[in-house]
Amino acid sequence: MGLRDRFNQNLRPTEPSEFEQRRARSNGNGDSVATSERPSSPALNDRSQGLKARIHRRMVERINLASLETVEPERLRGQIRQIISALLAEENIPLSDAQRLALEEEVLNETFGLGPIEPYLHDPDVADILVNTHRQVYIERFGRLEMTPTKFDNDEHVMRIIDRIVSRVGRRVDESSPMVDARLPDGSRVNAIIPPLSIDGPVLSIRRFGVRTLNMTDLLELHTVSPGMAEVLQGTVKARLNTLICGGTGSGKTTLLNAMSSFIPHEERIVTIEDAAELQLLQPHAVRLETRPSNIEGRGEITQRDLVKNALRMRPDRIVVGEVRGSEVLDMLQAMNTGHDGSLTTIHANTSRDALHRLETLMLMSGVNLPNRVMREQISAAIDVIVHVTRLSDGTRRVMAVSEIVGMEQDVVAMQDIFVFRKTGLSDEGKVVGHFEATGIRPKFADQLKLAGVNVSPAVFREGQVI
Repeated sequence: MGLRDRFNQNLRPTEPSEFEQRRARSNGNGDSVATSERPSSPALNDRSQGLKARIHRRMVERINLASLETVEPERLRGQIRQIISALLAEENIPLSDAQRLALEEEVLNETFGLGPIEPYLHDPDVADILVNTHRQVYIERFGRLEMTPTKFDNDEHVMRIIDRIVSRVGRRVDESSPMVDARLPDGSRVNAIIPPLSIDGPVLSIRRFGVRTLNMTDLLELHTVSPGMAEVLQGTVKARLNTLICGGTGSGKTTLLNAMSSFIPHEERIVTIEDAAELQLLQPHAVRLETRPSNIEGRGEITQRDLVKNALRMRPDRIVVGEVRGSEVLDMLQAMNTGHDGSLTTIHANTSRDALHRLETLMLMSGVNLPNRVMREQISAAIDVIVHVTRLSDGTRRVMAVSEIVGMEQDVVAMQDIFVFRKTGLSDEGKVVGHFEATGIRPKFADQLKLAGVNVSPAVFREGQVI
């Protein structure tokens, strides 16, 4: 039974799905409504903030920081709570049980975690955490940004948290190196930029690593793709068509790439290449490669182009590049043209046509002076399918178009849309209204799908067919 059949059987679930339950926590404007299940950051008043600072300072004086790594985490937290309780008793300040627990949690977060933003790292609905100096903290839920009541004490407080993050990965941030990229233990991507580059104060941006990997069935439930579209995308992977996924920041490119990669047969050898490891492949024979930035002396950098070249020597059946963003695009396209078909990658672009233009621009970054026609012939020969995904005004993600590259028409890469998302308006609640439909064009790769044993009904491609 295919994805389309399984989804149609469950088109009207008797109970709300996990994703619908999460969306139900948001009001019509996309703002989240607090629930008992969602962790929150308790806001302490000024007096309690000063108390927290004193407790934290005195606690650090009492404990042996050098021995912290040798103690089991649960036992350590218990000891820290005892020290906090003793210090509170010495302060002789009456606190309710709720205030005491909130204070303990904040001191623990300040000691071992990321301070005030630590609770958001445990909220599965939070996709991004954005610290705009010590005064503002924004988070993204369900594609919508919302300002939180969370604040840092001052810019030095933010700098301590940034230093804690970057020191774990052997990096540093200071006036001589005011920008840094790092990664949290759970895989979340971190970017920090400080004065003098950031005028108002240190800025910290965290792109959360998904707690749960979404598969194609999940994307169907979220209406990111339609059943017919998912069926064809599954077929393109099994038929070893080279696929490029394009879209803007936060549009869901990597999520869709991860979902499509799940259709790669388990007996194939996959090599993934990423700037920051995000893909979570389920196949047993997958080799993950990640770039390395230069060290403090400016040496030792390993780029994606280096890894693509190395991957060709590793006997891959498929090469999956998390995102092409530089000169590695030329080596990737050459690999697609020399027997490594079925490869997948993503690129930042606003439309499918813009993705082709950006590929040309990136090819020029390789330092090879190629005529425009030669570059376009290389692209048209290497790429079979382009999938354009975007984040709409209501925060939802949609696959806006599935397009096929059909060759060259004079000096232009010829492309035709197979499926599109037709936006028809907005509901009273501000939700985007629209539907997926076929353009009526039967793709040339339909024959390749059939030869690969993927049987797609011709009705899926019928013009105006709501898929």
